[in-house]
Amino acid sequence: MDIRKAVIPAAGFGTRFLPVTRTVPKVMLPVLNEPAIQFSVREAAVAGIEHIVFVISRGQEATNDYFQPTPSLELALEERGNADLLQAMRGISSMAHTSVVYQDEQLGLGHAVLMAKDAIGDEPFAVFLPDDIIYADSPPIGEMMRVFAEYGSSVIAVKQVPDAAIPSLGVIDPEPLSERVYRIKGMVEKPRLEDAPSNLAIIGRYVLTPDVFDAIENGRPGAIGEIQLTDAIEAVRAEQGAYAYRIIDDHFDVGTPAGMLKASVYAALLRDDMAREMREWLAAALVD
Repeated sequence: MDIRKAVIPAAGFGTRFLPVTRTVPKVMLPVLNEPAIQFSVREAAVAGIEHIVFVISRGQEATNDYFQPTPSLELALEERGNADLLQAMRGISSMAHTSVVYQDEQLGLGHAVLMAKDAIGDEPFAVFLPDDIIYADSPPIGEMMRVFAEYGSSVIAVKQVPDAAIPSLGVIDPEPLSERVYRIKGMVEKPRLEDAPSNLAIIGRYVLTPDVFDAIENGRPGAIGEIQLTDAIEAVRAEQGAYAYRIIDDHFDVGTPAGMLKASVYAALLRDDMAREMREWLAAALVD
């Protein structure tokens, strides 16, 4: 079955970015001149996903509003003859159909995904964590959709991480099937380094079967009351199997101010109109 829908959980308060996130949703903070969430929506659209479901908190409607047409702005650009910028603005609102559901309580990632159950229905779907931005020639979620088509079970994105990062991440127990595809034998959340089954950590891209919704509903909240998506995926894996796809492309975690800054600098270095100036400035800054 084709993957037509995706869920993007975006209801967090963004406390690491206060005070700006008092009124601006964290996912709308810019990576250079694009909101962080646009990277996930674009990746989904390029891979052929048609409908994006944003899971937001009350007052965060700007997230969805951004992807709607802006007639007055488009008219102004058209009257000024700014065809390139006009085309870019229309491209944002035509990427995919978007809708919203609300997460009124912050009860974990699993709970956020569960809020989209009615919008997704009984079909496989993708999940994007917008804190994870991946620069790749081919959309990683598209590669994961191909793995799903081959094996018919859930697919999780992973990447190799340094030892110091393992105790703060979810780690898989992998059985290699090809250079970048693994059968998942188990998953461990935030293991001690000596207990970790590998250095392949889960990052924010998933292709899931709808069975995960029942697993979330039947799961037990953790010690702080949060419902973890990883636990639900593990429950489904035990019955259906699950697979991992290893990301080797440039990846940034924009869930922290430092990560957001790194991603913005990287984006600037990719632009012909900025790269030289940025490289010269960085070189001078390093000397100083």
